[in-house]
Amino acid sequence: MSDHRHASHPAIVKRLKRAEGHLRSVVAMVEGGKPCLDIAQQLHAVEKAVAQAKRTLIHDHLDHCLDETVGPLSLEQRGSVDEFREIAKYL
Repeated sequence: MSDHRHASHPAIVKRLKRAEGHLRSVVAMVEGGKPCLDIAQQLHAVEKAVAQAKRTLIHDHLDHCLDETVGPLSLEQRGSVDEFREIAKYL
């Protein structure tokens, strides 16, 4: 398998490590008997961070693969790609 890295990967790793630390804090909150509302709010924040990392990874991958496969696109063709990226957020 070849090395498959994109420019966004360092930022994604940073975001995931931050989410990982945040999740550890949530576990400590549960173990410490903190209020469920506080825990739910923090879990929501972790979910959002992971979802954003996933979205960034997928969009960057799509851009990279499309550029590599079809080459530079005209503004008109780019609109179709942008629309595809937009709908991909619902995956």
